Amino acid sequence: MRFSSFFKIPLAASMVFLSACNSPAQNEQNKAQIITAESQALNDWFEARFEDTLARSPMSQTYLGRKSAQDKLDDASQVALDESAALTEQWLKDMRKRFDFDRLDEQSKLSYRLFEFSSMDELASHAFSENDYVFQHMSGPHSDLPSFMINFHSITDTKDAQAYVERLVAIERYIGQHIERSETQFANGVILPKFVYGNLIPASRNVISGAPFESGEDSPLLADFKFKLSETDIGPVDKQQLLKRAEAALTNSVGPAYNALIEMFERHAAVASEDDGVWKLPNGEAYYQARLKHYTTTDLTADEIHEIGLTEVARIQDEMREIMRQVEFDGTLRDFYDFLRTDPQFVFPNTDAGREAYITKASAIIADMKGRLDSLFITKPKADMVVKRVEAFREDTAFGAFYDQPALDGSRPGTYYINLKDVAEQPKYLAQALAYHEGIPGHHMQIAIGMELQNLPKFRTLGGHTAYIEGWALYAESIPKELGLYTDPYSDFGRLSMEIFRAARLVVDTGIHAKKWTREEAVKYFLENIPNPEGDVRAEIDRYIVWPGQATAYKIGMLKIMELRKTAEATLGEKFDIREFHDVILANGSVPLEVLDDLVMEWVQTKT
Repeated sequence: MRFSSFFKIPLAASMVFLSACNSPAQNEQNKAQIITAESQALNDWFEARFEDTLARSPMSQTYLGRKSAQDKLDDASQVALDESAALTEQWLKDMRKRFDFDRLDEQSKLSYRLFEFSSMDELASHAFSENDYVFQHMSGPHSDLPSFMINFHSITDTKDAQAYVERLVAIERYIGQHIERSETQFANGVILPKFVYGNLIPASRNVISGAPFESGEDSPLLADFKFKLSETDIGPVDKQQLLKRAEAALTNSVGPAYNALIEMFERHAAVASEDDGVWKLPNGEAYYQARLKHYTTTDLTADEIHEIGLTEVARIQDEMREIMRQVEFDGTLRDFYDFLRTDPQFVFPNTDAGREAYITKASAIIADMKGRLDSLFITKPKADMVVKRVEAFREDTAFGAFYDQPALDGSRPGTYYINLKDVAEQPKYLAQALAYHEGIPGHHMQIAIGMELQNLPKFRTLGGHTAYIEGWALYAESIPKELGLYTDPYSDFGRLSMEIFRAARLVVDTGIHAKKWTREEAVKYFLENIPNPEGDVRAEIDRYIVWPGQATAYKIGMLKIMELRKTAEATLGEKFDIREFHDVILANGSVPLEVLDDLVMEWVQTKT
């Protein structure tokens, strides 16, 4: 039992004392008051810690729409990272010492457990932080920082514009801190696979291509600043002065920072090897196991995850063969994959009209599901959701499909983005499963509901666990089948294609990082076992190489939700209510899979 420093006697003893002096009704009232007071104190403490964390990150403040500290960038030094970890450790000790778990209401107990879990997870991850690649082609400060300035730093007045310029000046320090950490990694033998540098170098050059660095069109940051400035009511003289300051900051800070970055990448690339897995890194095996635990929120080993993947791939392939028989296809499963990849009936024309047709189809799928939610859910999000095409300026680097959460204040709906640069990469037979995953009943249901939960600490409504979030979205692809919505066998095959893709990830991620598979061995496994085209396969494998463990979370999370549902159905029989089950899964926000298991089993017990 944990005892609060706010009280001098344990809860059990206090209840005995109260019962000796008061009536049973008065005792219950006093107990309720103690629990209410302790729970409120804990929630106030959580709010203070959230604000403390936010105060250390000017960029996070901007992400949340706050204009405080908008002239600053984060401290990205190793010292700052170590300080954050030390604060997490201190706060965890403080919470355990100050608050008595047994004196909390049920939601506060859950918040306590979740803060404890996230703190311990953060500390475990920090222990291996020097093995986390500072730069990689999927994300990193070289590309994330310009994207942050363009997409999140708004300019409505002179103060905003001045803050933008100050952030441009700060880029040399910010990038320099990442360079310093990367050089330390390099000296310790943490070096990216050789192929990654071929992506990092041109991406960095793109940031300093154009004016004011060289003749030609404006560079991305200068173009962004000019456009945002032109949309304001700032006077022409002040605009001109601000523009000169921005150009000077780009020339004197951004240019040198990115030139130093490119020089480092070229130097590191010259000695990088073709080895891809993190087994090559110092203490690589333990590091990979820590990454698996972080992403799956389980203690599953790499070998166990690998075997789960092999089993699931085989099972799903058997279901695929059944669909082949339904459509009377004569050939092997690989022949069927080739048929789906190449037959023009499965894609819209690669024209503006074809792109519009895809958006129309996806919007209709979402609209249809919106009308069916009452049969599946008790709690539903207030925020609306829309379907949009990825903007042309970011088609080259954006994912094929993704979801952006709604604004906290309700001013922006949730958005399902689909990348239609090449419509052939978005086959018709995947449209249903993809819309269900990214939109409704997938990410929008889970994320929007979580954001809208009342009277919970912000770390719960804004945080997330990959296995839970992606596990729900993958599970959500299967829900419409129960409603009879995959009426076209090819669309049902598309559902299985999405599932086998996630199952095969378990095999190749562990293959690369634990079993020393080469990049080409991983590509070969994908091409032989899933229907995705080769270009997509290679991009995915390159993602897993620099993002170890993340891809395993989807299927592990889905399997846990399906296991819990099967157990609940078997135990409750006719008492099982799918709406109540989904409410238990979603109405507490994102949780680790172990906690999700507890929540569902507690619900089952209340129904028996």
